[in-house]
Amino acid sequence: MSLKADFLPYTLHFRFEAGTSRGTLTKKKSYIIRLFDDENPSIVGYGECGPLVGLSYDDRPDFDERLQQYCLEFNELDLQLFSWNIPIVLNQVISPQFPSILFGFETAMLDFLAGGQRIIRASDFTTGQRALPINGLVWMGSPAFMRQQIEEKLQAGYTTLKLKIGALDFEQECDLLAMIRDRFTSDQITLRVDANGAFKPDEALVKLERLATYDLHSIEQPIRAGQPDLLADLCRHTPIPIALDEELIGQMEYVHKFRLLKKIQPQFIILKPTLLGGLRHCDEWIELAGRLNIGWWITSALESNIGLNAIAQYTAQFKHLLPQGLGTGQLYYNNVDSPLFTSNGFLHYDSTKPWNFDPLTVDQSGAELS
Repeated sequence: MSLKADFLPYTLHFRFEAGTSRGTLTKKKSYIIRLFDDENPSIVGYGECGPLVGLSYDDRPDFDERLQQYCLEFNELDLQLFSWNIPIVLNQVISPQFPSILFGFETAMLDFLAGGQRIIRASDFTTGQRALPINGLVWMGSPAFMRQQIEEKLQAGYTTLKLKIGALDFEQECDLLAMIRDRFTSDQITLRVDANGAFKPDEALVKLERLATYDLHSIEQPIRAGQPDLLADLCRHTPIPIALDEELIGQMEYVHKFRLLKKIQPQFIILKPTLLGGLRHCDEWIELAGRLNIGWWITSALESNIGLNAIAQYTAQFKHLLPQGLGTGQLYYNNVDSPLFTSNGFLHYDSTKPWNFDPLTVDQSGAELS
């Protein structure tokens, strides 16, 4: 046996202009890792590296070259893979400066070990007996576009909505929240908002007090990351539970994770495996959150269905979940065909639907190559 790894850049195209406080997205570049035994190429493990421009720790101009280098170094190992040596390989081959590559290789190895069937963690989710609760994501845009999204999510059966805020006029954003609260109580519809660090420190508490009048479940990253003292003070005085998101990026050492959470004491943390270094790093965050009585949920980071599938299967090992941020599979018109689908505010896995689409045989528009 001689394990080999290669990859393909793959550009995902949004069905609409997806607005955030950092700008508008129309496409997203990912890298699909393929892991196989050159003596038995019928078994292939897939993983996805999908750094986010302007956000990921490994959003850097030499990303392609470093990914190629890591594949070459992996190929030289002449490796026999076991579940116990996956962490060793990741630690020895891939720098913690490349969290999305760690995630891609980790999930490709798990998929390969499980027989290359895209079942990295078998559970009642992958057999179709259980679905995962998810929030309906409302992207930034014009007030009319956001209202349209809200109505679509309500009609689709979502009972938890997450609104991106911070780009429109604050009063317009409050009007949208008021529109929902005029129709539904917090017992009927749970509201989350994500500011992506858009609030200025001197205005954050005033805005949080205003937002609290709409009975919000939580707000993600109200101020820009990298201001732990300010954020700790805000978490102590906030009228709305605060969830750390961007603040966790780049914290790759266990002791640094612990110090950050202990200092800030947020009410929640948001875990995005692509941004945080993969599933084993999420394990560390979850263990620390449990010790410090901090809540958490898991969110995709605009991956294709390859990455989303791995994240969902990881999430499914946990019970009694809050609604997760795993409803991004419908964002792209050229996404990888998969058993994942959403219905009535839940993410499902159709165990009767095969993975019959090879991402390495498509062009960048999603049309299969001959």
